[in-house]
Amino acid sequence: MRALEVAPPWGLDALQVVERPDPTPGPGQVLVRMKAVSLNYRDFLMVHGMYGRASATDTITPFSDGCGVVEAVGEGVTRVAVGDRVATMFFQGWISGPPTVEKLVTSLGHPIPGAGRELAVFSQEGLSKVPDFLTDEEVSTLPCAGLTAWRALFEDARLQPGDTVVLQGTGGVSIFGLQFARAAGFQTVITSSSNEKLARAADMGATRGVNYKVQPEWSKAVREETGGRGADFIMEVGGGGTIEQSLQAIKIGGHIAIIGVVGGFGSGVNPAVLIGNSARLQGLSVGSREMFEAMCKALTLHGIHPVVDKVFPWTEARAAFAAMQGGEHFGKIVLTF
Repeated sequence: MRALEVAPPWGLDALQVVERPDPTPGPGQVLVRMKAVSLNYRDFLMVHGMYGRASATDTITPFSDGCGVVEAVGEGVTRVAVGDRVATMFFQGWISGPPTVEKLVTSLGHPIPGAGRELAVFSQEGLSKVPDFLTDEEVSTLPCAGLTAWRALFEDARLQPGDTVVLQGTGGVSIFGLQFARAAGFQTVITSSSNEKLARAADMGATRGVNYKVQPEWSKAVREETGGRGADFIMEVGGGGTIEQSLQAIKIGGHIAIIGVVGGFGSGVNPAVLIGNSARLQGLSVGSREMFEAMCKALTLHGIHPVVDKVFPWTEARAAFAAMQGGEHFGKIVLTF
């Protein structure tokens, strides 16, 4: 079989397609023939040697998010059968309950070899069956981006229909957030540097769009939209580049979900601001298999199709990462096998 691998000195030029022996499932394991994987910002960091958990000597098979078909099962496997279509769980060992260190060190891509290979063996506990009405490409977007948005909105926050949520940018997590928010009856404010992308978000039901290049202090637009009250919830993906505006845009007692750092790592957060507005600032990293399966029920109930914007053959992963780096996408970028 063929697989994608990257190692020092890192970078897109170091991402290679290599030949590896076909794997065989052992007890409790499942052999999956991959059909599609989707790109996350974490994968971009890994390929460029910027992922904190990887060492300077690691060789990484990237990608946590995949869709495939079960080709063989090992002894004792009961969760899936040959021919089932499955998604790979981001955290192979986080089945349910709150996160723990033991659960969070079971992520695909690193330390566990990822889904970027034609054939892969996974624990049966790290797979889940998926809705029949979704394509392979759509399924591949669910384990990280979809589940992160789902957990942020419905597992961690306490929101009610009519509440206002702010979604930063038009990448995978934020567009999932828009789709989920619309289904739940929330008002939505979405930010982007592209008027074209804001128009697409409006067509999907966004209540208001704000071009942060034109209006860098976008918190003022959020205050205006909410009658001065502030947003009930903010999906914070920018990190150092946006957190100050989020703190100014959130209502008293509001919830800011910290899910990304695409705008930069460094930022000073004034504790006095948090004290003054009693806001909740919570970091989160994807979610459990139990959360994933609850999300899939909601997708089926509402007929929600993930937004797949660009599709590349998996052997053209370098071009896909270049598209991600250029911010060309609206929603998700997917590789197909």
